[in-house]
Amino acid sequence: MRIVIPGGSGQVGTLLSRRFRSDGHDVVILTRHPRAAGEVAWNGRDPGDWIDTLAGCDVLINLAGRSVNCRYGARNRQQILESRVLSTQVLGDACKSLAAPPPVWLQASTATIYAHRYDAAHDEATGIVGGDEPGAPSTWRFSIDVATAWEQVADHAIPDKIRVAKLRSAMTMSPDRDGIFDTLLRLVRRRLGGTCGDGRQFVSWIHELDFVRAVYWLIEREDLDGPVNLSSPHPLPNREFMAALRAAWGTRVGLPATRWMLEAGALLMQTETELVLKSRRVVPKRLLDSGFEFQFPTWPEAAEELCGRWRGGAGS
Repeated sequence: MRIVIPGGSGQVGTLLSRRFRSDGHDVVILTRHPRAAGEVAWNGRDPGDWIDTLAGCDVLINLAGRSVNCRYGARNRQQILESRVLSTQVLGDACKSLAAPPPVWLQASTATIYAHRYDAAHDEATGIVGGDEPGAPSTWRFSIDVATAWEQVADHAIPDKIRVAKLRSAMTMSPDRDGIFDTLLRLVRRRLGGTCGDGRQFVSWIHELDFVRAVYWLIEREDLDGPVNLSSPHPLPNREFMAALRAAWGTRVGLPATRWMLEAGALLMQTETELVLKSRRVVPKRLLDSGFEFQFPTWPEAAEELCGRWRGGAGS
């Protein structure tokens, strides 16, 4: 297959392109700063020579968007929103101009679109889009607004003849350096990987191997379109999640972090606490109903495998 990945230079794009290329597929990355073979320049908002890469390709996987690992000040908010909406719009316009547009479009979204809750899991049919939760910080409302706008522009910009699956992805866990797993493991290694906040908030996650396998599944399954949750079928509370990670690494001690400690740390690191404090209880009903089988459905086993590969230097 020939696969085009706008915004494919980030963590998720890197692990996808790495696997696709090892499987013998032709991968083109659209990026603002091309540095290697197979990378083509674009700015995410204007037509250009990059449109030629879409002609006749088999799959478009749109991951474009400014990183959300930052403080949500006014300028960053504008860039986060515009980078997603404008890039999706210009890709849709480009596909409308082609005689042979890609037949499959996998559109990045996020499990953050769902409401903060503890009582029930969100699947694609019954899940509640968030934003109205009492006491939720304005930054959480912003994240949901971005995710909603991202999906809405995809609904309107992408030609009807293209099958579109919207990837409501949980945190993708891989041993690559500077990814979310590496960040959490760094805390554990320093004996700081204890419970975050009250520890009740659910963590939704997916092992990188299952993420890649699910992407292949969605490419091949012509009956799957619309929102699809890419997450393990077994989210778990933060308290249990961190305990399992400590056990996998072999560390018994993990200093807990109160909410105010997390807020102070996020300020120093120039990021937000939403990632660790919002309860994301998301399940992949559509994947399971379609027959997809997870290789790593539960976190303790996934954490052990990831720790083993991290020790072996995978992703370094």
